[in-house]
Amino acid sequence: MLQQAGAVCARISRQVIPNPFIFAILLSTVVYALGVLMTDAGPFAMVEYWYEGFWNLLSFSMQMVAILLFGYVLASSPPARRVVRWAAGLPRSAGQCIMLVTALAVIFGFISWGLGLIVGAIAAREVCAQAKRRGIKVHYPLAAAAGFSGLIIFNCGLSASAPLLVNTPGHFMEDSIGLVPVMDTIFALPNLLVITTFLIVIPFVYRAMHPEPEDTIEVPDDEADGAIDPASATEVSSAQRRSVGAAAVVQAPTFAERMEHSMVLTWLIVVPGLSYVVYYFVTRGFDLDLNVVNFTLLIFGLMAYRTPIAYVNAIDEGIRACGQIVLQFPFYAGIMGMMSGSGLITIFANWLVSVSTAYTFPLMAMLSAGVVNIMVPSAGGQWAVQGPLLIEAARQIGADVPATIMAFSYGDQLTNAIQPMWMLPLLGVTALKARDIVGYTAVMMLVAFVIFGVGVTVLPPLFGS
Repeated sequence: MLQQAGAVCARISRQVIPNPFIFAILLSTVVYALGVLMTDAGPFAMVEYWYEGFWNLLSFSMQMVAILLFGYVLASSPPARRVVRWAAGLPRSAGQCIMLVTALAVIFGFISWGLGLIVGAIAAREVCAQAKRRGIKVHYPLAAAAGFSGLIIFNCGLSASAPLLVNTPGHFMEDSIGLVPVMDTIFALPNLLVITTFLIVIPFVYRAMHPEPEDTIEVPDDEADGAIDPASATEVSSAQRRSVGAAAVVQAPTFAERMEHSMVLTWLIVVPGLSYVVYYFVTRGFDLDLNVVNFTLLIFGLMAYRTPIAYVNAIDEGIRACGQIVLQFPFYAGIMGMMSGSGLITIFANWLVSVSTAYTFPLMAMLSAGVVNIMVPSAGGQWAVQGPLLIEAARQIGADVPATIMAFSYGDQLTNAIQPMWMLPLLGVTALKARDIVGYTAVMMLVAFVIFGVGVTVLPPLFGS
């Protein structure tokens, strides 16, 4: 059944899913029309709200670009590539290949959404390439979809936007709710059970969607040939200085080149940076916020590349993955501005309160976050608008605040499966289109909805939030 569902959804998505930027334009138009029709805002007032919101996420956009970029670079580092290359040789069937890619994406997605996204993409490409060389036919679009799994679980993990924001001193709701420790959100038992269930179930879901051999689309030969090379550019800097043949002339490196390739300079940053990371976790435990997550990714990335120029080259390569995100974030900020300025978000929140009880409110909060995420695919930016309304509604109804925060997080991550903006880095690595994978991620989303739904309704009363 899942195989047929995946095939049908994949066929439909290939026909109707446009480039993600087109999606942003269409959503801007829809929200504009809803604002004019459902609120007192006039046509030009909506344009004003759109412009005023257009630049409101620049600070948060930089944090998101940083977490993606630092995660991308760390996931692409020689040590990480060696681990992925080794793991890619383990599967002995197409189903095992798909399950491995899913597990890697989920595990690293728990650590960091940027790390999970790129590890999932690299794993999909490398696993399929090695499988093809061994005569195992793996459906490449399905493997890429499995590699996106980290973005469907990241809000349960160490880079979860809303849980980290509400535990960051000075956050915009600190006067009303104070600091909400991650032990009550990310490390609460219900959330840990949700993560474990997702990690166990979703790999089997993707494996069940694998098509028959005659319908399998393998990784293209040019992509397979370009898969992770043991002699990557960051690993051969010393080889570039070796003589090739008797007639070759070896030029002594310049002073500038010696500095660029100096591991001493890297460690001048790594030693104090690593000492602070250790100090932070020793004194504060896993009391995480966005800044310390980004800083940790940066320091470990520098360690992995060893020399300054190797890290610079990796950043130059990784920045390509951020290009369309930089383009689209202002448009989604504009959508957020229209929803906030016109009062659309208040209309939606009031409706949510009117149809909820203390028990059903977390589920309704999750559903509302999922819907809004399609229009504003920025967990932090979305929380800035939707968070105060959800918290106020939770207080009115008597629902638990940490459970509400996690319900929002589940809904926000759930519909990433059909929101193509965050797929862009993965698509860049795999050379696929959003329409190639959305059908499969949509089926997975339905299964994840059940897991998350149980996580916000059944588990909190049993184990506490």
